[in-house]
Amino acid sequence: MSNTFYITTTLPYVNADPHIGFALEIVAADVIARYQKLIGKEVVFNTGTDEHGQKIYQEAIEAGKSPRDYVDFYAERFSDLKLMLNLDFNKFVRTTNADHVAAAQEFWRRCEKNGDIYKKMYKTTYCVGCELEKQTSDLVDGKCPLHPNKDLEIIEEENYFFKFSKHQDDLLNLYDANENFVKPAGKLKEIKSFVARGLNDFSISRLKTKMPWGIPVPGDNDHVMYVWFDALVNYISTLGWPNDLENFDKFWPVVQLAGKDNLRQQAAMWQAMLISAGISNSKQILINGFISVDGQKMSKSLGNVISPKEMVERYGTDGTRYLLMKLGPFGTDMDVSWEKFDVAFTADLSNGLGNLCSRVAKMCEKLELKNPHTSIDKRPLAYIALNGRQVETIFHKNMGNFDLDKGLEHLWSYGKILNEVEKDLEIKDHDLGIDQLDKNLSENRPWKMEKNEAKKYLINIAIPVILQIAIKLQPFMPETAQSIISHFTNEKISALDPLFPRLEK
Repeated sequence: MSNTFYITTTLPYVNADPHIGFALEIVAADVIARYQKLIGKEVVFNTGTDEHGQKIYQEAIEAGKSPRDYVDFYAERFSDLKLMLNLDFNKFVRTTNADHVAAAQEFWRRCEKNGDIYKKMYKTTYCVGCELEKQTSDLVDGKCPLHPNKDLEIIEEENYFFKFSKHQDDLLNLYDANENFVKPAGKLKEIKSFVARGLNDFSISRLKTKMPWGIPVPGDNDHVMYVWFDALVNYISTLGWPNDLENFDKFWPVVQLAGKDNLRQQAAMWQAMLISAGISNSKQILINGFISVDGQKMSKSLGNVISPKEMVERYGTDGTRYLLMKLGPFGTDMDVSWEKFDVAFTADLSNGLGNLCSRVAKMCEKLELKNPHTSIDKRPLAYIALNGRQVETIFHKNMGNFDLDKGLEHLWSYGKILNEVEKDLEIKDHDLGIDQLDKNLSENRPWKMEKNEAKKYLINIAIPVILQIAIKLQPFMPETAQSIISHFTNEKISALDPLFPRLEK
């Protein structure tokens, strides 16, 4: 089994501040990357910014800025997410970087050499918001459903094209060979159906006289690359391809995260391009659903856009990470509101995890407990001992399958969701989740016990549960997990300040 792991987000378009849709994607990638590190993998976690294309060029001109100044401004906003959301990415690729430009041009040459690029005149309907051609079947009332406020453009010019149609069978074979290639299964079914209906070759260049903001096409200074052809190459350029093949081979293939509006680009267009260039396909693609606010699409005009910055100001970094990861599994559309976030924060964090830790810490201080748990056992992250053999834990299974919502559920409700393997174990009092320990405390009332009995309860049940929860919590809420581990591995445990202060009305 490989001891390396590579994960990437899509690259957000740098024409607006980050919103919670991308925050959800990048925090999910961070949780996965952190977990892989905890179980001993060497991890590359990539993100960055997509900085070319007609939409950016037009908006830069409208803003009275050069395209370079415009993308520099917004790229910094996305880079700032690292500190704001406590992200652990170690690659941040900008598609305007010289090494990415060179990689995109080399990728073009390889596809061209393999006979997959040609030139022709064409006329098409184009959505600048999506940076994609639109067929009549893609439109609703003559508008792009994702950008109904933008007028569609008619493009008529000579462009270079990629032979997408040539790779229909290659793609169908790829999907059939790996039933988990796209998660969730419904999205794999959707992309298989799309490809099976037949593929149209797509334009991969624009005339420089009309749209100068792009990577020059190798050997033709009259054209620049179509933004999607350029941007998708970031997944390999960030690893040093084509110059550092040793590093590339060490980490490739990749697990990709994307929104469902990116399904065709990531799971079909990019995969066909890889096949054309002679590069192995991605390992897996995880597709997120859309986030609506109070039943409506997030929109500047409606004034209902929720930013990660606003969430962090109200809930803190780890509170924000928890609330985003609690929204649901990959592929699920989610409806949020400040009221829903407040309820979840208060119930699960202030009254749940935070109150639990405070109650136990206060009892430890009052009893002047000498704590024997001054180190932690990390094994429950992945394996447990069962009849002399190493057995995968349900938590590891969930995290390995990228079922992050189930990973969180495991921490809060462990005793309710044991799998068949763990049912073979002798489940003891300290094999509990947050909800179960809270209930156990209320039922056993250690504050009413004799001093020695109360100490035994804390040493044998309460503290071990809290530490095991904190160990598994590390990918989701790293600062909180470390605070809990540090506090409950002290030889003398003092009272604990609230981990999640009550929200102001």
